[in-house]
Amino acid sequence: MKNKNDMEEIKNTVKIIFQEGDGKATTYKKFLKQMNCQTGKEKQILTRVLRELSAEGILDMRDNMIRLRQQATIFEGILDMAASGFGFVKCDDAEQDIFVPIGALNHALHGDKVKVSVKRPKARGRMEGEVVEIVNRGKRIFVGIVELVRGNAFVAVDSRKMPSDIFVPSDMVNGAKDGQKVVVRILEWPAKARSPIGEIVDILGTPGDNNTEMHAILADFELPYHFPKEVEQEAEHISAVLDPKEIAKRRDFRKVTTFTIDPLDAKDFDDALSLQKLPNGNWEVGVHIADVTHYVQPGTLMDQEAQMRGTSVYLVDRTVPMLPERLSNFVCSLRPDEEKFTYSAVFELNDKAQIQSQWFGRTIILSDRRFTYEQAQAIIDGADDPLAKDVLKLHELAQIIRARNSADGAINFERAEPRFEIDANGKPLSVYFKVQKPANELIEEFMLLANKQVAELVGKTKTPMVYRVHDTPNPEKFDAFRAFVSKFGYKINPKNDHDIAVQLNLLIGQVRGKPEQNVVETLALRSMAKAIYTTDNRGHYGLAFDYYTHFTSPIRRYPDMMVHRLLTQFLEKGPKAKESELEEKCKHASAREQVAAEAERASIKYKMVEFMQDKVGSEFDGTITGVTEWGMYVEITETKIEGMVPLREMTDDYYYFDEEHFCIRGRKRRTKYTLGDKVRIKVLRANMERKQLDYALVTD
Repeated sequence: MKNKNDMEEIKNTVKIIFQEGDGKATTYKKFLKQMNCQTGKEKQILTRVLRELSAEGILDMRDNMIRLRQQATIFEGILDMAASGFGFVKCDDAEQDIFVPIGALNHALHGDKVKVSVKRPKARGRMEGEVVEIVNRGKRIFVGIVELVRGNAFVAVDSRKMPSDIFVPSDMVNGAKDGQKVVVRILEWPAKARSPIGEIVDILGTPGDNNTEMHAILADFELPYHFPKEVEQEAEHISAVLDPKEIAKRRDFRKVTTFTIDPLDAKDFDDALSLQKLPNGNWEVGVHIADVTHYVQPGTLMDQEAQMRGTSVYLVDRTVPMLPERLSNFVCSLRPDEEKFTYSAVFELNDKAQIQSQWFGRTIILSDRRFTYEQAQAIIDGADDPLAKDVLKLHELAQIIRARNSADGAINFERAEPRFEIDANGKPLSVYFKVQKPANELIEEFMLLANKQVAELVGKTKTPMVYRVHDTPNPEKFDAFRAFVSKFGYKINPKNDHDIAVQLNLLIGQVRGKPEQNVVETLALRSMAKAIYTTDNRGHYGLAFDYYTHFTSPIRRYPDMMVHRLLTQFLEKGPKAKESELEEKCKHASAREQVAAEAERASIKYKMVEFMQDKVGSEFDGTITGVTEWGMYVEITETKIEGMVPLREMTDDYYYFDEEHFCIRGRKRRTKYTLGDKVRIKVLRANMERKQLDYALVTD
């Protein structure tokens, strides 16, 4: 190497050499030789250059080796914490989720939007990184148990995804007593502090009390459990008296036979059906929906609150309504023998249930009867009733529509939904299952018809609209599902997306009543995409509709209110809505729907664990519904209550998770446990705080 004074030129030369070296490391001695350093001065200059490049983060000099330092790539995404304390960052622009070890979280919490630095693109087959910035906190509100310590407090958070207790200074305890369940808000987490600092914002009560635990679930998902006073006051000022001038503007159905069909415990009736035979022999079917937007105007406090909530939330023992009770249960509810304003889709159908004509607009109705599903089903099964002819005709038309939709590729999942019989204190006495019957299908098919036709009416004109879309199945998930069902002897070899739906329907029919039915249907659902709200119409794959929206439940879903307003603008030829604003509202509504579903599942899980508390030590038959590296999930046959059999409790062999074959396998005896296997279990533990059931296998 020539003796040069231009250090920058030497630095650039060295950088180029390493950058073109494919990341290979070299020793200091070899590099001196490569650079042809002969004199002591030349060696001194090169050593200085190497140290400067190391200080600048370009080179890595360790253990007498020199290599190009791998530059960190920064990704941004949402942190998903595991119960064990590590996390994964889900990023749109990364090829896979980024693993973040416990020591690299740097105070980031579950749900936070973070920036993560990835220096090793693939470590043990996965991307691994470190959180370098918390862009914003995804969750600041937590639920837990207070422990008072010399006036201060620590809140032990219920969520297993919270890695630390929260410290609460004495002036922020706000009257909470030792052992109470509270809501705590994180204020800050100083860099050198072991725990985040927070304040107690609500005292829920005694752990284990039903109201306390239901409010805890709502608080944990940051769902409201009461309305602001101003919203309640605004609702109270709405008159239930119908204005004669408004009645005159509406199509009058008060003399047409009309009724509702709802669950036994329903209080908000937001849809009704009417039926009359036309002189030409066809049938006029009216799908009448509560006209919520007549009462809730854009920009009002009620509208803002409804949009924020997005949806009503249905826990095991209560409904948290989207609208104040005065509207949801009284003013807007289509109660029998009360004149009500409605927004209607009216169809002229022939005896083949084909649409001959349709009309959409505002109406007034008078419901003649309030049927429960059980009462309507009794009529379908042969019971006598003054309205039997009307119910049976609608049932007949609904079944024709249902068969046609199924032939077009609609997927007919019929999973039983768990319900609880509970006492006055909220204690679960028994578990039963909501099963889809023809009475449910009667209502469902006409609601689907109205939703579809409203979406098609507006959508075909390219006018901005809110759609309910459902994409085709994820290919990787579906391939995994197909491989799984093949183990039971079922073959699915679809030629195209439409064929997937056809073959899924055949499979659902084949597994019905068989031991593997529940696990097959569960995994089939998991292979499907999630339905969302959007202004970008992509059709609804599961229903096999090119156009679909939600028009029929404005009392409990804000997107339906949006659709009512958009339909009004379309019918009245008013100004078109801004698509960008609609899309933001759609994203919010989809997110709120997901949160509500998670809260509902949490309440079901809590009641299941509560129901099993006095059954610890009892044995039950069950089916394996899931396998993981820490154990396997088993669902009790009788009640469908799922629990975990931890690997640590399986002591007759050393068991491990065989990821390739998706099973739990014993090393010595090679015993294999996989999805769908029948097993017998004993209930070991029922942990109310964690909503967790532990089972143990019962072996011969």
